[in-house]
Amino acid sequence: MKLLKKGAEADLYQTKWQNSKVILKIRKIKTYRNSSLDSKIRKQRTIKESQMLSLVKSFGIPTPLVYFVNLDKTSITMQEIPGTPVHDLPESKIIELSKDIGKLVGTLHKNGVMHGDLTTSNFILSKNTVYVIDFGLSQTSIKPEDHAVDLRLIKEILNSAHAKIMLLSWKNFLNGYKSVVGHAYYSKITKLVSEIESRGRYAQVV
Repeated sequence: MKLLKKGAEADLYQTKWQNSKVILKIRKIKTYRNSSLDSKIRKQRTIKESQMLSLVKSFGIPTPLVYFVNLDKTSITMQEIPGTPVHDLPESKIIELSKDIGKLVGTLHKNGVMHGDLTTSNFILSKNTVYVIDFGLSQTSIKPEDHAVDLRLIKEILNSAHAKIMLLSWKNFLNGYKSVVGHAYYSKITKLVSEIESRGRYAQVV
């Protein structure tokens, strides 16, 4: 078993499942919480994430297949997506794929799902298909405010991690998003994004 990533909520390992390479996601014990409460929270989040991965697949979002959920160990065994995180692609490719990413996020929102952690590392390009991963912070929500928070985060990521191509990528993302949710909802969400920025909780992005 090979450790791939240590996160605040969970660690990711590469391992084998029935002779196939898989990803094992194990939620961490939080010692600062009451142990029974911590166990309950980790189990709930493990169930929720596995359900969300299946739910979003039902409306056409490419995500890893879930093979096994172990509630005692609060772990999910899932398909490993062979490919490259969008974060690590050439800038020209990121600009090109931003429209597809916008469509994927629009499809999530149109179907009442907030991803909760929209970074370019959570989109993987595999054989010309963009997969969405890490639904650990996702939730079902039809609230425009929640959807605006999703957009605000990816805008912030584009500005910090991909500053040179931010404007082109953001424009393409918004075009893709609008093509799915429609002009009226797009206008509502982008207005909310501007309001969030103006509150001063976030640094203003040009």
